[in-house]
Amino acid sequence: MSAPASPYIHSPCRPRVAVIVPAYGVAHLVGEALASLQCQTMPDWECIVIDDGAPDDVAAAVAPYLTDHRISFLATPNGGVSTARNRAIAATSAPLIALLDGDDLFRPAYLETMVAVLESDPNVRLATCNARIFGAVSRERTCVEAKQGTGDGVRGSLADVLDRSFNVYIGTTFRRADFKAVGGFDTTMAQSEDFDLWVRLMLRGGVAYYVDTVLGDYRVRPGSASSNAGRMLLGNIKVYEKARALLPEGSVESQLIDRLLADNRASLSFEHAMDRIIDGDTRTGLAELRNIVRAGGIVGGPVWRAAFALWQIFPPLARPMLRWRRRAHSRGGTASAATYSSHLEMEG
Repeated sequence: MSAPASPYIHSPCRPRVAVIVPAYGVAHLVGEALASLQCQTMPDWECIVIDDGAPDDVAAAVAPYLTDHRISFLATPNGGVSTARNRAIAATSAPLIALLDGDDLFRPAYLETMVAVLESDPNVRLATCNARIFGAVSRERTCVEAKQGTGDGVRGSLADVLDRSFNVYIGTTFRRADFKAVGGFDTTMAQSEDFDLWVRLMLRGGVAYYVDTVLGDYRVRPGSASSNAGRMLLGNIKVYEKARALLPEGSVESQLIDRLLADNRASLSFEHAMDRIIDGDTRTGLAELRNIVRAGGIVGGPVWRAAFALWQIFPPLARPMLRWRRRAHSRGGTASAATYSSHLEMEG
């Protein structure tokens, strides 16, 4: 699906979009990210690469690219990815902001497409797209493999973003004015800081816009935050608690958040029970799993029923089977809170 054409005429001297590249621990990969940026079909951008007190030599990796006047380098004490992004955004001036992590890639038409969406429709709070997920995953896939949200598949509502039926790829573009209005990235968020920003942007009204084209490449590295379900669930819970406090009592969105909080808390309890089993406390972990399933029906289906029946007879089998399940379901990208139960379903 093509983005709408921009109605504006632009000066080649003034950047239309600032590209923010945090590069902590990815000195060996950041050159690929910057090369993908230099291949953009839209040339009027500025870029800040930020070294957030990284243990590797980001400065040396970025140095060859500083001959491009559009690319700058900023070294700061370590403060985490949210602090790094906030600092980098503050050092730029373009009216739009695009995020490119130092280990990810933009396809050549990314900026041209995203900028046109935002410049042509002031009702769009954020513009996102599809992306290839690669790296430490069991198979390469795309971020979006089904219809986006509950509407036309292009425009997503606050509720769609909250329940993650409208998936927002991390390489997303938004307005500086909106970013400033919501206070930037929350530096207290240890996980799901991007999801938190998307939700707060959407709380301002308007829509999220999806371009149904693969315009980026999202790399999952071993041990990265996106591969740990428990951390993702903790991050989700904090995002929902924050949003719930800002929504009027009884609104459709507040009721949705109440359900999502219950689902995520139950799913987190399920993950903790599996941790017990994998760590060797099979008896306690199995008892907790049974209680969780009986209470809320997080998982179901014939495979899980068969597994529980088997574990009742042969409890030692639970540990290797669940360890396999965790490896098999390690994945990149952001999972839908509404679909966590399906991801917990063991594949036959």
